[in-house]
Amino acid sequence: MVVVAENDSEAVVVDIREFNPKTDRQRVEQVERSCEVGPSGEYSLHADLLGDPVCRVRNSPPFLMLVAETVVTGDGDKTREIVGMIRGCIKTVTCGRKLRRKANFPPEPRPVFTKLAYILGLRVSPSHRRMKIGLKLVCRMEDWFRDNGAEYSYIATDATNTASVNLFTGKCGYSKFRNPSVLVHPVFAHRLHITPQVTIIKLSCSDAEIIYRRAFSTSEFFPRDIDSVLKNNLNLGTFLAIPKDCPHAMSWGGPETFLSGPPDSWAIMSVWNCNDVFKLEVKGASWLKKGFVKTTRVLDRVFPFLSLPSLPQIFNPFGIHLLYGLGGEGPCYLKLAKALFGYAHNLAKKGKCGVVATEVSSYDPLKSVIPHWKVLSFTDLWCIKRLDEGYSEGYIGDWRKSQPDISFFLDPREF
Repeated sequence: MVVVAENDSEAVVVDIREFNPKTDRQRVEQVERSCEVGPSGEYSLHADLLGDPVCRVRNSPPFLMLVAETVVTGDGDKTREIVGMIRGCIKTVTCGRKLRRKANFPPEPRPVFTKLAYILGLRVSPSHRRMKIGLKLVCRMEDWFRDNGAEYSYIATDATNTASVNLFTGKCGYSKFRNPSVLVHPVFAHRLHITPQVTIIKLSCSDAEIIYRRAFSTSEFFPRDIDSVLKNNLNLGTFLAIPKDCPHAMSWGGPETFLSGPPDSWAIMSVWNCNDVFKLEVKGASWLKKGFVKTTRVLDRVFPFLSLPSLPQIFNPFGIHLLYGLGGEGPCYLKLAKALFGYAHNLAKKGKCGVVATEVSSYDPLKSVIPHWKVLSFTDLWCIKRLDEGYSEGYIGDWRKSQPDISFFLDPREF
């Protein structure tokens, strides 16, 4: 416990401890509802974790959730109140690549892995900010990361969130690392058209794993346990887009056959169902704006042949389908990726989801072709800290000083 206030009649201390789902859930939800998430502006964005405060980390073992609880002692009584929380998880990811050389063969790039910790869901009640509670939560979480062998820790925050950026870069020793773009698109009341010149194949988990490991294992942030991601119940499937006239479109011979003789162009994508994990809601809109949004959707539903760009129902609780593992090769790759996006949009419409989203590197050409609304999309900021000297040392040196790749592999478990 840490004393944060004291006078003649009472003393206030903050206790940082592990979350207890049996006794803390309701009080944690109250703090969560009092805090905005995402970009700040005219409106406020609030999250509903559907009764499961650890939902955003439980798919990434090991994980931990801590709470900050004030204990007020006065006149022989103690009053306890949860005023903050933090979540963290640890995974093994690609942080670089090395060349493996064999006689009579060209050098083959191989991934270099590191044990990476991730901090997310840091919340402090508005009435208890500027008391260093957030800093105490971060420091305690980092102790757990070190005890479990993590080499690096990183966080993601909206680039315009000055308070969060100052906390991590100014007080916790993190440095700015990457600036990916979060691309968000509303799900219209009408289906999007997909060109008939493209064939989309739904892959089995084992086929998807082989392709991902073979083609993307050297991508930055690629999770070594990609099989666990693909087999998770929240994964709605992995989809491969190829030209309709290529042999693989007529008869799927498996991933080995595909990789040994791929078409000139191909694209792949997986879909993660955040809709069953949490809901988001935009608050602060006038009844006039809410009515306008509703009107556009009614018109779109009544006249679907017009393909009107109906406004998203973001003023009611809505869910997200997250697109991850987006990648591919060839001169028509971007066109195929756009077709996969249309397929994902229609899948989200069928699942009654509010938006589809993905996150890409600022340098990724996907940023220019994946449809998204600028008013809903934003720039993310990833900050990183070196916790320990691990086994990646000697191959890439200090990951913090590396240049970003053109693309990275988005892990859906932490969105």
